[in-house]
Amino acid sequence: MAAVRYLTLVWPGLPWLWLRGSVSGLVLALAFALTLDVAVIATWIWPGLIELPVTMGLWTATAVIWLVATVSAAASFPPPIAEAEGSEADLLFVRARAAYLARDWTQAETRLRELLSISPTDGEAQLLLATLLRRVGRPAEARRALEALARSDSGTPWRSAIAAEMTKLEAAGRGDDRDDPVVLPLRGAPGGTRERPAAA
Repeated sequence: MAAVRYLTLVWPGLPWLWLRGSVSGLVLALAFALTLDVAVIATWIWPGLIELPVTMGLWTATAVIWLVATVSAAASFPPPIAEAEGSEADLLFVRARAAYLARDWTQAETRLRELLSISPTDGEAQLLLATLLRRVGRPAEARRALEALARSDSGTPWRSAIAAEMTKLEAAGRGDDRDDPVVLPLRGAPGGTRERPAAA
């Protein structure tokens, strides 16, 4: 699997785009594609369209972009997202949830951020962190966390809970804050078929 990760070095920007979903990786990959396409068109499809010195400049720019991006990506290759051991991640989540239910916001946030540092794709932890941020009066951070979760694959099973949290954020912005409980799937339940009530 590690060899497949290193194949992303072939295309500039792809390591960060593919492995981290980085916008700057997307911009670099598109810039390289555009430069390469124009160079190919000017060389083989319409060779008389652009003068030879400009065509050579395009190929030089393409080579420079590829070389600089590949060397840069190889030097700071994004490490694989660590798969946290189930028991460790579950233990951290249980501690964070217990602190959240005890209204120990600092401890809950600390545990959630620790969990997300070892398992950044844990959608349930991301959702609980966003809920916590809303509860402690940090709506801008909560909104950013919810929007990031909604855009990621981790957020797919949590769409209804994300929508409910967004509604609560909007209500809090209007001064019409309600604290209705949200029903969340049990941790580890496939497809969220089992449910448990959780404090909002």
